[in-house]
Amino acid sequence: MDSIRIAIVGVGNCASSLLQGIEYYRGKSEEDATGLMHWDLCGYRPSDIEVVAAFDIDARKVGKDVSEAIFAPPNCTTAFCPDMPRTGVAVRMGRVLDGFPEHMQAHNEKYRFVLADEKEASREEIVLALEESGAEMLLNYLPVGSEEAARFYAGCALEAGIGLVNNMPVFIASDPAWAAKFRERGLPIIGDDVKAQLGATITHRVLANLFQQRGVKLDRTYQLNTGGNTDFLNMLNRDRLASKRVSKTEAVQSVLKEPLDDDDIHIGPSDYVRWQKDNKVCFLRMEGRLFGDVPMQIDLRLSVEDSPNSAGIVIDAIRCCRIALDRGIGGALVSPSAYFMKHPPVQVRDDDAARMTDEFIRGLRDD
Repeated sequence: MDSIRIAIVGVGNCASSLLQGIEYYRGKSEEDATGLMHWDLCGYRPSDIEVVAAFDIDARKVGKDVSEAIFAPPNCTTAFCPDMPRTGVAVRMGRVLDGFPEHMQAHNEKYRFVLADEKEASREEIVLALEESGAEMLLNYLPVGSEEAARFYAGCALEAGIGLVNNMPVFIASDPAWAAKFRERGLPIIGDDVKAQLGATITHRVLANLFQQRGVKLDRTYQLNTGGNTDFLNMLNRDRLASKRVSKTEAVQSVLKEPLDDDDIHIGPSDYVRWQKDNKVCFLRMEGRLFGDVPMQIDLRLSVEDSPNSAGIVIDAIRCCRIALDRGIGGALVSPSAYFMKHPPVQVRDDDAARMTDEFIRGLRDD
């Protein structure tokens, strides 16, 4: 099979885990490939993915080979594949827009973004770079709250004639106007806001669904998360969290027959704990009533390495995007988006989303 050529905007922890994973699984067989939902998707394996372009705005990443940039500060995720071969792809200076949170400047530069002093790339230069690289899709890994920047790069993907995998909570795939633009160009888009492989949101959804299946009335719930990566540092500015809170909250509310009142549900990042680095800790509480209205509670603590937890999902999203390109399918991919993303165009229960995605892979669905 041909390689799947990807471009990345935002060479942070999640991009680091993704690219490490592509190399890590290169020497594996299906029998020992722990951590993947799918080893082979229509002939495409993880090692078939190739990065051909990358954009960032951090001085410690711009100009470096991608294989080196993924380990540059402030990245702090686990280096589970430290001996990365050089790619020959240098990280290009992108556009800043709202992707550089000002409140971070009060923190040590080891833990925050450091703006490169290079001239920002123009829209024309970014589109040309995408075209010349031969990229087939763009992966959006911009910081939470980068509303303007996310839409800017989505527009660049459209102009360059490539697909989009939107891993962050700016609503593009789930915006009918944007989805229509991709459909008109015959380009696939998967989004928005990637789910973890086994993280806070998917766990919360499964438990909420379990309450319903077992006849337990869910009265109140919260999900609080702490972490020490740049994502959590960025989210200290609550003004950047509007879309993120909507995305995470709707992901849970959507599995309930009767959504909870706003006063009875709280989901979102809680605080930045520097020494946690890329470790994310979720504190989940659910209060309900059993037979006879007898009360019950669940308190759960989940600890995961945040960025590798998303990489396996994105590897599947990339391959589903390529399958759509192979089949000439454009617009929002409903089934993969529902399975891989928190805020898809159509919310579907996880079991149904898994079945629909399998049908998409096998060619029984075209979305």
